[in-house]
Amino acid sequence: MVIPAERRRKIARAVAKAGAEALLVTHLPDVRYLTGFTGSSAALLVKGSRATLFTDGRYTEQAQHEVDGAKIVITEKPAAVAACELAVEQGVTLCAFDSAQTTVEGLERMKAALPAKQRKNFFVATTALVAGLREIKDEVEQETMRSAAALGCRLFEQVLEEIHPGATEMEVALALEFMARLAGAERMSFETIVAGGSRSALPHGRASSAKLPKRGFVTLDFGVVVNGYCSDMTRTVHLGPARKGEFELYEAVLDAQLAGVAAVKAGISGTEVDAAARKVLEDAGYGEYFTHGTGHGVGLEIHESPRLGKKREGVPETKLKAGMIVTIEPGAYLPGEFGVRIEDTVLVTATGCEILTPTPKAWIEL
Repeated sequence: MVIPAERRRKIARAVAKAGAEALLVTHLPDVRYLTGFTGSSAALLVKGSRATLFTDGRYTEQAQHEVDGAKIVITEKPAAVAACELAVEQGVTLCAFDSAQTTVEGLERMKAALPAKQRKNFFVATTALVAGLREIKDEVEQETMRSAAALGCRLFEQVLEEIHPGATEMEVALALEFMARLAGAERMSFETIVAGGSRSALPHGRASSAKLPKRGFVTLDFGVVVNGYCSDMTRTVHLGPARKGEFELYEAVLDAQLAGVAAVKAGISGTEVDAAARKVLEDAGYGEYFTHGTGHGVGLEIHESPRLGKKREGVPETKLKAGMIVTIEPGAYLPGEFGVRIEDTVLVTATGCEILTPTPKAWIEL
């Protein structure tokens, strides 16, 4: 896989701006972003224009096929430890690391790999140097995510045939996941959510052995991975005629979702997008039942920055930028009764957004 050299130039500039001479990358999605490596054990040392990837003997051949822009070192030591030792050899005295991805135990192991006199001031704690770059998707990433989203849309249309009273949530999820693998998905983006009847009031009602009702909502929230990148979408359908309040709730959530999508553009904050969707549900009398944020970034991980939610004390607001890919997924959940969520993945543009999951959102009655 050819990794754009601009990624490495940008991370080198970010490291220098952070006041460090090198960066130790241990979060595997970040390693993949910078090198293309997909193995389960690796660490990457970035020093100026040079990058060295450490992994173990299981990945000797795989690394040769996948890694671009980095020297490969196969080691029997823990990858991060070997990377620390090389940093010392290269004369590094200040090395950045991502404090959001490194445990206290992991940091202590890294320090133990250093000469005693360097342990105190060697590491510079930073947050999301690589993840910050990953927020903006380049053209290759955008096209990959369009493909993943399009596959998800096709799967939704196909799985509708599997949704009927008496089928279990697990059966529907299994059918969907089987179709996904046959269609070329590497895996699902996350554990598939299928929640029917009163269980549709569970925002994260993962598929269970519960049977779908003769009448009631069925929420499907799922995604597929294509070339490492995730898709994410949610649609809520209805079995049989609607009961009192069900159609009204659906329309309110749909209006909120459309308002959220309409608010998206470069320069607006995630908080403002959330407020646009949330106001619709509040005005409709369902504000208290919207219990999560409006959306999140998507990419190599299913949940990435930026966050689209209520303003949090002490947490700076993130402005959306062209090239970001985010979800818009308001919902309302009446405990013990029913719930609705509708979700699109969208690409932020200078003047608005491109909807990557254009499957119709109008009421579907099966």
